[in-house]
Amino acid sequence: MAQFLHFIFFLIITFSTPSLLAQSQSNQFCEAGIGYGESACGTASSSSSSSSKLLIKGGTVVNAHHQQVADVYIEDGIIVAVGDDVHVIDATGKFVMPGGIDPHTHLEFEFMNTVTVDDFFSGQAAALAGGTTMHIDFIIPANGNLTAGFETYEKKAKKSCMDYGFHMAITKWDETVSKEMELMVKEKGINSFKFFLAYKGFAMVNDELLLEGFKKCKSLGALAMVHAENGDGVIEGQRKMIELGITGPEGHALSRPAVLEGEATARAIRLADFVNTPLYVVHVMSIDAMEEVAKARKSGQRVIGEPVVSGYVMSPPIRKKGHDKALQAALSSGVLQLVGTDHCVFNSTQKASGIDDFRKIPNGVNGLEERMHVVWDIMVESGQISVTDYVRLTSTECARIFNIYPKKGAILPGSDADIIILNPNSSFEITAKSHHSRTDTNVYEGRKGKGKVEVTISGGRVVWENNELKVVPGTGKYIQMPPYSYLFDGIDKKDAIYLNSLQAPVKRAKSTT
Repeated sequence: MAQFLHFIFFLIITFSTPSLLAQSQSNQFCEAGIGYGESACGTASSSSSSSSKLLIKGGTVVNAHHQQVADVYIEDGIIVAVGDDVHVIDATGKFVMPGGIDPHTHLEFEFMNTVTVDDFFSGQAAALAGGTTMHIDFIIPANGNLTAGFETYEKKAKKSCMDYGFHMAITKWDETVSKEMELMVKEKGINSFKFFLAYKGFAMVNDELLLEGFKKCKSLGALAMVHAENGDGVIEGQRKMIELGITGPEGHALSRPAVLEGEATARAIRLADFVNTPLYVVHVMSIDAMEEVAKARKSGQRVIGEPVVSGYVMSPPIRKKGHDKALQAALSSGVLQLVGTDHCVFNSTQKASGIDDFRKIPNGVNGLEERMHVVWDIMVESGQISVTDYVRLTSTECARIFNIYPKKGAILPGSDADIIILNPNSSFEITAKSHHSRTDTNVYEGRKGKGKVEVTISGGRVVWENNELKVVPGTGKYIQMPPYSYLFDGIDKKDAIYLNSLQAPVKRAKSTT
């Protein structure tokens, strides 16, 4: 691979007038002075214009199952051709990969009497600087109302500067919620619903609601997701810590041990198996939960396990030494399928509200900007995964699970031109002073490593180059995600086999006595 690492990278960009809607939206923010980069505003010289012709020549193009030295030609935000016969400019390359897709974020999220500091502009700008070109955020219903929740998040997302999708949380159950789930899938482009087994009194659901939700998800071809911790156990763990006088941040992890994550993961997996519907377990943080996912997958059950890059005062919490290595091994062996962040950031002032009572600390950490670098450094540099595995774990598998592949997650003709160029010989250092998130702390503070995203292309626009962001709000697009991903293949056959096996109803002779 060394022969491909000498880098001469030329970009030819020819601009045309962007759509009136995108232009008017971005101009509103430009006039307000919101954006990154001197050339990000305006139409004549903007490198963030949505219509352009761009050639990446001589790079090592990496997809999830193949890599080759090839040229990538982009026109109007779409990849037109990938090959070795495009002759526009001379260049040799680094690793040219699909932009990252983060399956798990919370931007402008109202939680624990406060709101996360990153909104749909600042969080996405940070993501682009780190090589992530799409994310899927979680909508929390407004007092249980899914439509009202969707409309609220639509407004929040008007300031987006990259593509995004939505999951929907389900926090109560009645006939209205059931009908709204159908509306979300058929008309709003949502194909996943999340159920919290923790956060009692806020979003936690019981097993009866979980079963109803699983059945509805199956009927719609939507993916059921769970936050797997035993909520009643967490409440008891918190009470115990307070009684023992453990009130500081250390009480958070101590009150939610791995056994509670393992129990809830096992319960959700078994109920999903009972209904025969695919299941996605968010933020797998322990050996206990990972082993339940491994066991289910070995038996043939459709279960997806998503570890996240970090943990701190978040739920489930970061575990003691040993869990991290086990999760890394599970990623490299295919037991776990992709990596998210659960990016949900609060500043130090917000976190300090729980200095004397860990139960009041708003849960969450950063990761949108750091994920691609940290995963490369920990997993690729160490030899635990290949370059193609890296693309699968950070982009392609997410696109497949949420049914937007190969529009996203690939460098193929017809795919969206969301591309990164990563230099494996370049180094990075993570600090709160240099990151683009609005939080004043960083859980990776001071971390150094190899493998740096030097260029990010979003929708055919060069938005990150030479350590400079060129983005304005209002240029991102909502990506609708259709139901019935590959995880539903064969589900009906399994149902038929089960019904056949019952040999029911059984005919019985009536007694004559």
